[in-house]
Amino acid sequence: MAEYTATVSWQRLGAVFTDNKYSRAHEWRFDGGVVVPGSSSPHVVRVPLSDPAAVDPEEAFVASLSSCHMLFFLSFAAEAGFVVDSYEDAAVGVMGKNEAGRIAMTVVTLRPKVVFSGRAPGAEQLEQLHHRSHDECFIAASVKTDVRCEPVA
Repeated sequence: MAEYTATVSWQRLGAVFTDNKYSRAHEWRFDGGVVVPGSSSPHVVRVPLSDPAAVDPEEAFVASLSSCHMLFFLSFAAEAGFVVDSYEDAAVGVMGKNEAGRIAMTVVTLRPKVVFSGRAPGAEQLEQLHHRSHDECFIAASVKTDVRCEPVA
């Protein structure tokens, strides 16, 4: 079984801390050397204690679901003989109360817009490609969130 790692690093940088007025800015480091600035969401912890230019866990969750779906879609489209020129997904996640009454990411809607070169799949084939991509996505299979896909023409 494969393991995936990320190092999340935060430092107090002289803040009092116990007054709860410390920066939530931090870094995510990945095995390939990429460093991503992270922070709490400004919707959860107000600026300046959050960094709106950084990626927050909620955004990363949505991006992770979108990216996983896309990677499967590209593979399945290639396997079916379709040439994809571009794929763009304006994915949206919604926070709300779940069945247990806890705040959670309750819905993620993927809105992929795919441009094909040459022969393109028909509407039914396109739906099947997206359905299969959703079914095979490791991330979607790992979460309770209702993950929806609404392809954009």
